[in-house]
Amino acid sequence: MIAPPDHAGPPPDGPLPRSPRAAAARLRHYVSPAVAIARDPFPFVGEVLREFRRNHGLLLAGAVAYYMLLSIVPLLILLVVALSHVLDPAALMATLARYLDLVVPGQTAPVVQDLSNFVRQGYVVSGVILIVLLFFSSLAFGVLENAFAVIFHHRRSERHRTWLTSALIPYAFIVVLGMGLIVITVVSGALQALAVTEVKVFGEVRSFGTLSVYGIYLLGVIGEILLLTAIYLVMPAGRLKLSHALIGGVVAGLLWEVTRHVIVWYFATLSQIILVYGSFATTIALLLSFEIAATVLLLGAQVIAIYERRLRRAEGGGGMLPM
Repeated sequence: MIAPPDHAGPPPDGPLPRSPRAAAARLRHYVSPAVAIARDPFPFVGEVLREFRRNHGLLLAGAVAYYMLLSIVPLLILLVVALSHVLDPAALMATLARYLDLVVPGQTAPVVQDLSNFVRQGYVVSGVILIVLLFFSSLAFGVLENAFAVIFHHRRSERHRTWLTSALIPYAFIVVLGMGLIVITVVSGALQALAVTEVKVFGEVRSFGTLSVYGIYLLGVIGEILLLTAIYLVMPAGRLKLSHALIGGVVAGLLWEVTRHVIVWYFATLSQIILVYGSFATTIALLLSFEIAATVLLLGAQVIAIYERRLRRAEGGGGMLPM
């Protein structure tokens, strides 16, 4: 029996075009973790909390909070001394007083008072004092890097970050904080000037007072999210995607905004901290605020870590993430 001739001809050169169904399946395979989390976030939240407890997250947050307490005043003194040569000291202190409330809600007055006294009395920062300030300012960053190494333990690799890079990262962040403080001070001054500006709209005189207040608050929240994103992008060893760092920054930023208002309400209404601790009340309040802030910061990192693992499982990877 003679086989019928094959009219298909020789196969075309190059790879065969992918069908739309295959391309859609590949895209669905990639975005499936995000879609699954959006549809049902509770299993993801439960996994984040379980892994956070398994990593002793509260213990790590306590260590970070303690070193934050040691670092906050030297860091602010460094920034104030350096930036007072560039910005008006009064405007700088006003900006610090406004945006420190995002970090230590309800407890900014003692810190700003100490900084104001330092600037007013015109202390000269000698070389030895500068070295001491730089050392204590960087302590919190080193502990935070070690805490992130525990959270992102799935990123272990044979190649680790060099000690020189780890030593330089805190000072790079100090420079970035200084530049951000300059920008925020200038923009806040412009918004405050806009608040007293009056314009005529359909014959009625209106001001930008309310708009300026919301603009200053929104500027602080955006700056807070960008700072958290930068921390998540740089602090963990290895190469983290910007989109993943931004996810953690948004989660931690929004969670901290809710928590911050709860802390302010608690200290204003229910707290008996002055009655219990007396002269130690300010220190205890700062330490409690830093403990909660460090917990939120590490929870944001844990969100990124769990999301990375789910994404790796969805893509079928079996090994550690690339460094």
